[in-house]
Amino acid sequence: MSPPGGLADEEARRRLEQVGPNRLADSARISPLRLFLLQFQNLLIGLLFAAALISLAIGLLPGSDPHTTDALLILIILLANGIFGFIQDYRAQSAVEALRELAAPEATVSRGGRIRKLPAAELVPGDRIQLAQGDRIPADGRLLESTHLETDESALTGESMPVDKSPESVPFATPVAERGNMVFSATSVARGRAEAVVTETGMRTEIGRIARLVQDTEERRTPFQKEIDRLGRRIGIGVVVLIAFIALVLLLVAGAPPLTVLLLAITLAVAAVPEGLPAVVTLTLALGARRLLESRALVRRLPVAEGLGAVDVILSDKTGTLTESRMSVERLVVGGEEIRVEVPRDGDSPRFVGERDDLDRESLGLLIRCGRLAGDVQREPGGEYLGDPTEVALATLADRVGPELEMEVAASARRVREIPFDSARKRMTVVTDDRRPTVWMKGATEVVLDRCDSVVVNGDIVPLDPETRARILADDRRLASKTYRVLGFASRITTAAEIESAEDESLETGLTFLGLQGLIDPVRSDVPDAIDNCRGAGIRVLMATGDNPETARAIADELGLRTESVAHGTELDAMSDSELRDRVEQTDVFARVSPAHKVRILSSLQDAGHRVAMTGDGVNDAPALRAADVGVAMGLRGTDVAREAADLVLLDDDFSAIRDSVAEGRRIFDNIRRFVTFLLSANVGEVLIVFLGVSLGAFLLPDVLRGTPDALILTPAMLLWINLVTDGPPALALGMDPMAPDVMKRPPRSAGESVLNRSTVGMIFWIGAALTLVGLGLYGFELRRGGEPLEARTMLFTFLVTAEMGVLGVIRGRSGLTPLSNRWLVAAVAASLGLHLLLLYSPLSDLFAVRAPTSEQWWWIAGATAVFLVLAWFGGRLFPASRVANQSVRAL
Repeated sequence: MSPPGGLADEEARRRLEQVGPNRLADSARISPLRLFLLQFQNLLIGLLFAAALISLAIGLLPGSDPHTTDALLILIILLANGIFGFIQDYRAQSAVEALRELAAPEATVSRGGRIRKLPAAELVPGDRIQLAQGDRIPADGRLLESTHLETDESALTGESMPVDKSPESVPFATPVAERGNMVFSATSVARGRAEAVVTETGMRTEIGRIARLVQDTEERRTPFQKEIDRLGRRIGIGVVVLIAFIALVLLLVAGAPPLTVLLLAITLAVAAVPEGLPAVVTLTLALGARRLLESRALVRRLPVAEGLGAVDVILSDKTGTLTESRMSVERLVVGGEEIRVEVPRDGDSPRFVGERDDLDRESLGLLIRCGRLAGDVQREPGGEYLGDPTEVALATLADRVGPELEMEVAASARRVREIPFDSARKRMTVVTDDRRPTVWMKGATEVVLDRCDSVVVNGDIVPLDPETRARILADDRRLASKTYRVLGFASRITTAAEIESAEDESLETGLTFLGLQGLIDPVRSDVPDAIDNCRGAGIRVLMATGDNPETARAIADELGLRTESVAHGTELDAMSDSELRDRVEQTDVFARVSPAHKVRILSSLQDAGHRVAMTGDGVNDAPALRAADVGVAMGLRGTDVAREAADLVLLDDDFSAIRDSVAEGRRIFDNIRRFVTFLLSANVGEVLIVFLGVSLGAFLLPDVLRGTPDALILTPAMLLWINLVTDGPPALALGMDPMAPDVMKRPPRSAGESVLNRSTVGMIFWIGAALTLVGLGLYGFELRRGGEPLEARTMLFTFLVTAEMGVLGVIRGRSGLTPLSNRWLVAAVAASLGLHLLLLYSPLSDLFAVRAPTSEQWWWIAGATAVFLVLAWFGGRLFPASRVANQSVRAL
């Protein structure tokens, strides 16, 4: 219980210590150090760390020096990759924190017999709070008294219309959306005033329960994250098996010294592991995230940038996502004629479209003027209206069409009397005295008609006969069937004497009916086209809303969704999981759904093999946002809880940005597939060269089996140079490849399709085999014609660089891209070749144990490169990119 004057300060402090602050528990923030360390949790990176440590540990062997250069190169690259990922993740985390706002920074509270302003965090159960129009409600509470109270609970329940509230008791098991005697944290007062006693605070409020559900929901990894992890494990296991096999052969069969085996292990690890892959994937995703940010979409987790391109279902909330989350006047009925109101988004005056060109502008202006004056909105200094959403819409229309209709809106008309709206009367009456004393009324159409004896028809005032009354009520029902909220309007001239002496009942009689105004939460203008684009890309769009089925069906019709079967929340409760899985395949629209329903719908879609993006802005959307493959929240209208649960935040609340994000995600996937082909084909060639070089060592380099480290066919430093310094910049530039023209005209890739499908793997091994065949041929040729091993190694080293630069054109040509379509790639190839020439013709050559080729050797290198490119081009015909979408390699 709470005394009339509120809790005593001492009692409030005691309760605060007992229940804690009135705030939602933050999801655990990852410290910068842990965020940085998370970048290194990868098997491939672990293998490279091991190779670096072995390079240094070699110095512990008798008579051996540590391979410091190899170790430092490996560690520098690993550090650079970690920094790439850390910077992007840290920026995303900081950006989301910047979006956070306190749900209710202050509250008006009765404490110790005084009314005072306190931080909302200090509220405790038992506090008496005062609520007025425009206030954010700071905690859950039970109404003690209220005056014409309406609250906006759209963020909590998804219901777009204000809800009437009163202190009257309701049954114990009443659903949250129907508890008319309760107010809830994070909602707002649309109209009226009230006093309430706080019942729950913090995580025990309704919004807190949803927040806890969000925190308890396991965060799903994107298909791309799973695939990269799987690829890393396969490469890592393959490297370990290969090293173990060759080591056993060298130790047991050839009797090689342990030092040789260790050096070969390091070399094979460096050759097989695509060192640049983590950095290139990270940077490509970061570049995609940056492009999305330019489109006003904030990526909170890098893999999501690609994950959007894989979704085949978008499950969207209605209010604030597909619609504008604001009421707007779209229909007027004056003198029996229905008029459509077209409101431009650029702020220009609305257009009125009726059956006739000669609209009765005077009657139209009178109807709109009545809507402006028979209301109770307040205008803030910035020009925004504060009040009931319906009255805000009426006032906004009047302000925008005043000059157009050459009427005086008279927002500042002196109000001399008011008979307020309540749910029993279903009407509101205002009397103004600016030029002539006038009574203005708005309310339920039937109620307003009962107070009228005349009506405006074609600019004339005529008696209201039964036939006209029936026609007006038919117009009301017709608009209501299209989910408009319909209000009737009336007015009459009065006198100063009547204003002062007349009873309310008398003042509200003998009015002239002016017409109807139909209001609706309008569909965002660009959403139907965006949905149509998604449909063309093979993506289903489903709508799940807390609104009633009639409203849901009407909005879905306007959006172009299937409305033959609209599922109700109570139907979902009665369905088993298997029945729901069947239903979601046939239904696009779900009405009267709760947060738990949305999670069930989402789970059913995912269990059926769909990859689902969930969009929403309210607290009620947060659990599904967290459970979705990709959760998309609204940045402007979205609640803190929704933004924290999401993977992607649309900063402008623009649904079309989802379409653009899907296209960008597909572009990222295409580019990743190309540079994975490029990097892995190079690694396959290098592994085969090292493997066959050791196997044939007795014929080509006998010193290898006698334990001479310098006699290795390719050193770890060389392989790192190829994989990172020369291959790295072009691989990064492949991430900037342009978007394919058909990117939104093809269906999403299947759930089982990976980056490495059959065609891609075939191309990788074909290129690797061609590199090996031509490279070892060039190496052996140089030895056979009397060249030194150092010169043969240099020619092989340089051939690998030039061949891999040339094969970029073959790989990109499979997708129909021209050589000059990516200027970044042209610059990267030039830079890589320049860096390699710098190495050959500078003191760096001694560090890498190479010698600058002679002019004759350059000709042999160029010829070998040409032969290789012919073979690679032929492979492109055997394994065309058109097969990329067909089949995936499940095990490599």
